[in-house]
Amino acid sequence: MGIYLNPGDDKFMMAQRSKIYVDKSNIIAYLNSVFRTEDRFVCVSRPRRFGKSMAANMIAAYYDHLSTAQSIFGHMKIATDDSFAEHMGKYDVIQINMQDFLSRAKDADTLVSMLQKRLIYDFMKAYPDCPYFDPDDLIEVMNDVYAQTQRPFVIIIDEWDCIFREYKDHKDWQEKYLDFLRSWFKDKAYIGLAYMTGILPIKKYGTHSALNMFSEFSMTDAGPLAEFVGFTESEVKKLCEIHKMDFNECKAWYDGYHFNEAGSIYSPRSVVQSMKLHKYNTYWNQTETFEALKIYIDMNYDGLREAIIALMAGERRKIDTANFSNDMTTFHNMDDVLTLLVHLGYLGYDYDTESVFIPNQEILKEYASATKAGGWDTVAKAIKASDQLLTDTLSLNAEAVAKAIEAAHMKTSHLTYNDENALAYTISLAYYAARQKYNLIRELPTGKGFADLVFLPKPNYAELPALLIELKWDKGANTAIRQIKEKAYPKAFAAYEGKVLLVDISYDKKTRIHECAIEPINVSSCQ
Repeated sequence: MGIYLNPGDDKFMMAQRSKIYVDKSNIIAYLNSVFRTEDRFVCVSRPRRFGKSMAANMIAAYYDHLSTAQSIFGHMKIATDDSFAEHMGKYDVIQINMQDFLSRAKDADTLVSMLQKRLIYDFMKAYPDCPYFDPDDLIEVMNDVYAQTQRPFVIIIDEWDCIFREYKDHKDWQEKYLDFLRSWFKDKAYIGLAYMTGILPIKKYGTHSALNMFSEFSMTDAGPLAEFVGFTESEVKKLCEIHKMDFNECKAWYDGYHFNEAGSIYSPRSVVQSMKLHKYNTYWNQTETFEALKIYIDMNYDGLREAIIALMAGERRKIDTANFSNDMTTFHNMDDVLTLLVHLGYLGYDYDTESVFIPNQEILKEYASATKAGGWDTVAKAIKASDQLLTDTLSLNAEAVAKAIEAAHMKTSHLTYNDENALAYTISLAYYAARQKYNLIRELPTGKGFADLVFLPKPNYAELPALLIELKWDKGANTAIRQIKEKAYPKAFAAYEGKVLLVDISYDKKTRIHECAIEPINVSSCQ
């Protein structure tokens, strides 16, 4: 057993012994299906703290012929798969966390040299009697060992992309690193499986990738590996039951990474922390401060700031992800920045509509922190004032609500504000504080039409009234109230037993005056 060659199962056993462990071993079934095929090169990219290292340790423990795989995996989900026994504990495993080498290297040449020397050292210890053609060349050493054992290698690289994240501007380093990986992997019979994981997809050069043999599974398209990106909804429900936590609240805080193949996906680190501490909060900034987000949203490529405000207001925005260069410096337009934020986990991505959105309450708080720190004073002030706006709304203070919305309008006046959609951006952002206690729904289908904004109280705040907000411009106050009643909007609350506040907010383009009317109703009286 070596440090990097056949490292054993100690790391994975620590994960299994943890207070909270979710069995994601079925990812091995997919890897077994591509073993020793043309598809044996797999690159999985996910944000920080989405379980990448745990998965790497698990995969290493399963394939390592020196591990105690049977005792570890015999009770896990993968044990029911037909391929379980065929590949378990059969191969030489090389497991590397590339960050370990990069942190000690002064340049790419040093990194590659250090990596090769360390692996060759492990090979010489494991196979001292093997006749080596060139004991100083890693590829030749692996060819010789494979020729003797006929046992293919499983190569697992965690943090494979760290050089692109930490040395963003060193293009020559990046190219040398990719050239090494290509020569190590491409057309090598000794590789049974190569599994790389990181945050970024594989770097592109022009229209081609230096590692085009890899199949990529990312936050924009996780494909058959979608359920392994994070925790699934059924897994989170089970955790909430075990730890006696409110599932609906958990969903509002940590859900939002949706994939067609798996449905809702939750941030694993945040769910685990909330269960351990028995408290819903933002745990994202324990691993990524808002400074990482602030750098990119402050770039303001062709209207990026306006797009961020709309996203914070609950909107979705269609983007083109195809031209993203898969690095952290090459940006040609706003879509490239937004695509990077998807890979960093700061945005969710809908594959069908090709649109991005802020996934949950936890990440929304990160945007609030980033805009405040980034000098977005107008947005920060609107968020700060949102507590009072909710209080005024619940106390039926229509005049104060109108003034608050008017102030928010002036603060976000760079938005195109002459249609109801843009008005909705401003109002949704102004009601930022309400999302602590309410779920926001845009254009909820109603009896005979659509309500523009609906705030339904979360289960823990069932005593609060729902808010049904109709938005109009160039129309007088009370128009929306009348429209709500005519269209039988309250029928949308058939399953809701509490009170509803009908809120009419209108804006006059000529006078720039906002008006508000608020009327409480009881849903049962309007059915």
